Amino acid sequence: MKHIPHFKYYALGLFALSACSKSKSNNPTPVTPGGGDTTVTIKAQTDPAIAATMGFFLDDWAPKTFTTPSYADTTKPSATASVTVNVDYSNVITKVSKYLFGNNTNPYIGQLVTETGLINNIKTLSPNVLRFPGGNISSVYFWNGVVPADAPANLYDTNGNSVAAAYWLGNNTAAWTLSLDNYYLALQQTNSTGIITVNYGYARYGTSAHPDQVAAHLAANWVRYDNGRTKYWEIGNESGGPWQAGYQIDVTQNQDGQPKIITGALYGTHFKVFADSMRNAAKQIGAQIEIGAQITNPVSYNSTDPTWNSGLFASAGNYPDFYIVHDYYTGSDNETAATILATPVTESKAIMTWVNSSEQKGGVASKPIALTEWNIFATGADQMVSNIAGMHATMVLGELLKNNFGMASRWDLANGWNGGDDQGMFSLGDEPDNTTKWNPRPSFYHMYYFQKYFGDRMVNSTVSGSSDVFSYASSFTSGQAGVVVVNRGLASQVVGINIQNFAPGTRYYYYVLVGGTDNGQFSRKVYINGVGPSSVSGGPSNYTQITAKAGLIQGGIKVALPPMSVIFLVADAK
Repeated sequence: MKHIPHFKYYALGLFALSACSKSKSNNPTPVTPGGGDTTVTIKAQTDPAIAATMGFFLDDWAPKTFTTPSYADTTKPSATASVTVNVDYSNVITKVSKYLFGNNTNPYIGQLVTETGLINNIKTLSPNVLRFPGGNISSVYFWNGVVPADAPANLYDTNGNSVAAAYWLGNNTAAWTLSLDNYYLALQQTNSTGIITVNYGYARYGTSAHPDQVAAHLAANWVRYDNGRTKYWEIGNESGGPWQAGYQIDVTQNQDGQPKIITGALYGTHFKVFADSMRNAAKQIGAQIEIGAQITNPVSYNSTDPTWNSGLFASAGNYPDFYIVHDYYTGSDNETAATILATPVTESKAIMTWVNSSEQKGGVASKPIALTEWNIFATGADQMVSNIAGMHATMVLGELLKNNFGMASRWDLANGWNGGDDQGMFSLGDEPDNTTKWNPRPSFYHMYYFQKYFGDRMVNSTVSGSSDVFSYASSFTSGQAGVVVVNRGLASQVVGINIQNFAPGTRYYYYVLVGGTDNGQFSRKVYINGVGPSSVSGGPSNYTQITAKAGLIQGGIKVALPPMSVIFLVADAK
């Protein structure tokens, strides 16, 4: 860390000035914001080494410039701050991967590209990466529109019953599904990158003499058809789960001696076959691709999990370019808001600790980590479509950054009402009391404001005064400081924000996101600076035009934080 020589400046409220002004110069000039003379040592920002778990997902990192919103000056709370957020602008935790804000498409969402309002909202949200075909369908998906002759008529379901196979085809242009070509078009329309999950299940249930080679060849042909449009590829989806096609096969139809139940070691062996074929295809077309392998998270859901990672590492070694994890954070029972909002911190850290430990035990190199599915499973009280789900999303994004994840894609853009147990970010118009199709759920607004008001680097922040308040701080290359403050408690808080090693400007701007009074803790609404939805669910349609609250930095930054709310704040820089 380079230290800037002492110089004299005038102290302002809670601030110590920083070399990290708009120019990120290591030679700042003294400023005079008002107050008494104070001599300090100013620290400049120094970027840490890129974590191996982020790796090439930061190759596309770009600086961010904050644009001052329309604002209205707001009276600061008169009460003394009960909570203090201390931010060290000089202490960079990581650069921010743009691929952490992703989402999942699926083949039952509709053709997307004809839905102007939805496409505009996705583009404004800027997820940057959209996964396809996503979920269990990946294991029965034939991208070229042809069910091969060696695909069996029956597959095993979750309970081990042999049932008629239901294959999905990439050339289906019916209105209710999403064709492969329209997925590619949707990526263009929303300025997004793709991550594609190829059909690994076919390597298990295929009845040819070498089903792994046949399935790998099909995947390689997809790479050729893709023609460089997609850089990130996954081999299979949750293949170690009984719910997945290929987890269990009919050994009487198998010709290459595969076991009835999959293992991590077998998957690792097959992974190498897929990777060789796909990399060769990419080389032929002059494309650069990265190929990910599935690993388990810390919780065992089935008999294959305890030995999955060790088996994979033993057979695949360092063949994968990155590792894939999925996590739905909560249980599937009727969990409370407090239980749900406790999981982002504990679960995100547990996943990364488990991954690092598994790699070390397996004797393989640390690789970038992609959380390609995440959400909550809590059911019974509209938890998934609530403002609490939005707060959970905010905290997950912050915790993924703190734990150096490289990519993440939330599940999913749209799903189905299912009595309120709907993980979709957008409604399909099937809510019994609101049939507006593509109505954004609260999670949409939380993720929109997080990305808009979070800079290009995460910096260190700590909270004192309450165990219910969490903070995630950032810096913009244009000089400003961003702070996300979450109150997961039931009491209002007055929060003072102290930003050290920062050259403050004139104002700070912020948005308060809070639920409504409907449905107890699990309001289906979100209000942004007091502006709410015109219907019974979702948020304000004019979310991009809502006026920010603002306050003068002189005298310190102080905000009122309602119960179960989030504040997205940016402070001006000199």
